Amino acid sequence: MQHVRGVVARAQGEPVSVETVVVPDPGPGEAVVRVQACGVCHTDLHYREGGVNDEFPFLLGHEAAGVVESVGPGVTEVGPGDFVVLNWRAVCGQCRACLRGRPWYCFDTHNARQRMTLLDGTELTPALGIGAFAEKTLVAAGQCTKVDPAARPEVAGLLGCGVMAGIGAAVNTAGVGRGDSVAVIGCGGVGGAAVAGSRLAGAGRIIAVDLDDRKLDGARGLGATHTVNAANTDPVEAVRALTGGFGADVVIDAVGTPSTYEQAFRARDLAGTVVLVGVPTPGTRLELPLAEVFGRGGALKSSWYGDCLPSRDFPVLIDLHLQGRLDLEAFVSETIPLDGVEKAFATMRGGDVLRSVVLL
Repeated sequence: MQHVRGVVARAQGEPVSVETVVVPDPGPGEAVVRVQACGVCHTDLHYREGGVNDEFPFLLGHEAAGVVESVGPGVTEVGPGDFVVLNWRAVCGQCRACLRGRPWYCFDTHNARQRMTLLDGTELTPALGIGAFAEKTLVAAGQCTKVDPAARPEVAGLLGCGVMAGIGAAVNTAGVGRGDSVAVIGCGGVGGAAVAGSRLAGAGRIIAVDLDDRKLDGARGLGATHTVNAANTDPVEAVRALTGGFGADVVIDAVGTPSTYEQAFRARDLAGTVVLVGVPTPGTRLELPLAEVFGRGGALKSSWYGDCLPSRDFPVLIDLHLQGRLDLEAFVSETIPLDGVEKAFATMRGGDVLRSVVLL
C-alpha cells in the first residue's frame, strides 16, 4: 500500500483538488504503474461535470504512459520496469466478440478489482478504470500495453485515448484506402488524429472542416490538403466542390452533434462511409429521411475507441512515430504540473489547445 498525490473530483461541477490517494498493492491480474505523463481529455471534464455517472469522488485522468512498478499474481504480459501506455479496454478473451476473432469489440472489458481510496477510506472511482492524474495508479494488467521506451511519455500516452480514437476512426473503422477522399468535421485532438490517420492510410484528398482557423492551421500540419471554415462556408457544398461535385468517400464526424452528423451524411459520396467518433451527449436525437439513408447506400458507422486493439495498434503507432512518419509531438500543446488540471479544463473550453499534458 502506498500514498501518492492524485487529482480528485469530489462533487459535480466543483473544482478538482490534489489529494492523497491510497494505492493498494496489486492483486491477482493487477499492476501498479508509476505514471509519467497523462493528457487532459474532454472525458475527464465530463466526469467532473457528472456527464458520465454520479459515482463521485472520481480519480481523474486516463490518457497516460508510465512504467510498471509491480504486478500481482498470475500476471505474465507485463513486468516491473516495462514502459507502457494505459488503455481503458482490457479485452477479456472470452466474450462472444473475442471468441469470433473481433477482440476490438470486446463486450466484457475489465479493470482492477480493488479500489484506490482517500485517506479516510472513501473509495475512488477511477476515470475509465484508470485514474492516471496521480503519481501511481492501480489497473488491470491487461490495461498495460508495452511500447518502445524511446518514445517520450507525454506523446506515447496520447495513444491511450484521443489520438488512438481519431487514427482508428480513419484506419480501422472507415478503412480509408489509397487515393480515397476524406472529410473530417471537427479538428480538435480526435479530429486532428483522424486527419493524421487518413494521411497514414494514403488518402488522396483530406478536407478538414472546423469553425476555428487555429484548428484548421493545425490540421494542415497533420496532413490536410484542404480546409473549410464552416463558420462562413456551407461545409457540405464545400466538400462537394472539392470532390468533383460528388462528396467524399469517407466523412468522419469528430464532433458528435445532430447538425455535424447530418453534414457528414450529406457530404459523402454515394456508397460512401460516415464514421461517428465524436461522443454525443445523452438524450441527443437524430432525424434523417429513411429514403435517403437507403438511396445513398454505403455505411453509417460508429467508432468505439477507434476500434483499436491496443496490443496490436499501440506498438505500431509508436514505431511509426519514432520513424518520423507520425508526428505525435504536434498534439502536445503544453505540459503542466499535477495541480494545473483545473486550469487546463478552462483552456480546453476556450479551444486554445489540442492537448495539455500533465508531467509527473
